[in-house]
Amino acid sequence: MSVVTSGRYTFPNYNLVFFIFLQLGLHSVEGVWPLPQSITSSPERYPLNPQAFYFTYGSQSAAQEGCSVLDEAFKRYFSLIFPDYSSGRFYSEVKFLQWKNENTLSVSAGQAYLKAETVWGALRGLETFSQLVYQEDFGSYYVNKTEIEDFPRFQFRGILLDTSRHYLPVQAILKTLDAMAFSKFNVFHWHIVDDPSFPYQSRTFPDLSAKGAFHPMTHIYTQLDVRRVISYARMRGIRVLPEFDSPGHTQSWGKGQSDLLTPCYSGSTPSGTFGPVNPILPSTYKFMATLFKEVSSVFPDSYIHLGGDEVNFSCWKSNPDVRAFMLKMGFGADFTKLEAYYMENIVNLTAALNRTSIVWQDVFDYHERHNHMLAPDLILLHIWKGVPASYEAELRAITKAGYRVLLAAPWYINHISYGQDWRNYYTVQPLNFSGTEEQKKLVIGGEVCMWGEYVDATNLTPRLWPRASAAAERLWSDEKQTSDVDKAFPRLKDFRCELLRRGIQAEPLFVGHCKHEYQGV
Repeated sequence: MSVVTSGRYTFPNYNLVFFIFLQLGLHSVEGVWPLPQSITSSPERYPLNPQAFYFTYGSQSAAQEGCSVLDEAFKRYFSLIFPDYSSGRFYSEVKFLQWKNENTLSVSAGQAYLKAETVWGALRGLETFSQLVYQEDFGSYYVNKTEIEDFPRFQFRGILLDTSRHYLPVQAILKTLDAMAFSKFNVFHWHIVDDPSFPYQSRTFPDLSAKGAFHPMTHIYTQLDVRRVISYARMRGIRVLPEFDSPGHTQSWGKGQSDLLTPCYSGSTPSGTFGPVNPILPSTYKFMATLFKEVSSVFPDSYIHLGGDEVNFSCWKSNPDVRAFMLKMGFGADFTKLEAYYMENIVNLTAALNRTSIVWQDVFDYHERHNHMLAPDLILLHIWKGVPASYEAELRAITKAGYRVLLAAPWYINHISYGQDWRNYYTVQPLNFSGTEEQKKLVIGGEVCMWGEYVDATNLTPRLWPRASAAAERLWSDEKQTSDVDKAFPRLKDFRCELLRRGIQAEPLFVGHCKHEYQGV
């Protein structure tokens, strides 16, 4: 896969391979998180001198100095590896780590070689290397002789943040992106608007945020804010997937866009309240086409999430114009057909913008009921409902119909409970459903969801980390090698301490302490 410079990239099947082989000079870290596909380490260790340590590109590397993603990563990881030596002086002395496109291992004394097929793979390799370095009590840095071969099990490894139910300051989002990179997540699903508020400041429809945000000046994401998030994410190998959920979850939209939502009726008169987006008006689709044209220009990713979940039909049922339209279209009294009609129109709008739609599983369920399905190349389905038996059945049905699918149902980590609930997230088996190998290849990954009813910037980070990291290992690592929760515990505990050292206020897993836990608190 070639490096993409436009910022528009799909979910590549990362058949990347990177190697780290250390020949540099018997304590060691507990291990790398998420666990690499293959790792061999030795008690032999080598001291690292921050003042003599440098990164350099390999002479045969397709990427060289001037590759902004890697140039910035080398500076960033130098300060992560050597937090005591992050002054400008040492920044300027940093060169670059060996990076090549070959899939062969090259070893020389006193050096660590990292080889990857893509710059994104090189970023993951840098993260792995950074976790291998440790500092002894007297301040000296060491790394053990280690050989690693690695690649992700799933190509989509996402985190959803909800910025409608509570506004999250940009800085809180950027901090989350940092932590995502440490756990090798690669998709930030930005559930940016919903019923409670519309914080996205649209160029084309400024009233959406002016009237729909919690506050039109302080609780919005400007175009500059959005560009900053996208750029920050890209430099960490993370894609930004925007979600503008409709026709439900749109109460805040109606405040700034008249005639968009359906007027609800009480008997034969309007009640003064509004329901989902009005699916019978041509003006609705004109508005959506214009909005999504803007969204596709602001968010460069080739996917857009269109939502489509939890549509309450009671308002549509109450509206005489909607009922008349239903009869005209031959829908009878089945409002799932109206929902399917609306979503098909919206999917076609985004397809015309050269975007692939992601939709919640409700859209599949409605279409399947009518034996009228959207083309599998137009949409990707997102499972959010149910216990294992339920989502396994949905996985089976969706993949049997030929659709690609994401699994989120077992990773709604906004749900909290006393104790070590990370163990539940760790033991999920995404491919544990009856189906052919071809069906299982259609499961392209999964997502951790942090819905915002009870979450804002005060508790986002400790509620998210390190619990989300349990799902990160499930989505990255070999399932057979990571099936033992008790064996995983010391590594995750060690990784949580590393998150603290890096400024991520991750909550504790159980009784104990971290060496660096009160630095920067």
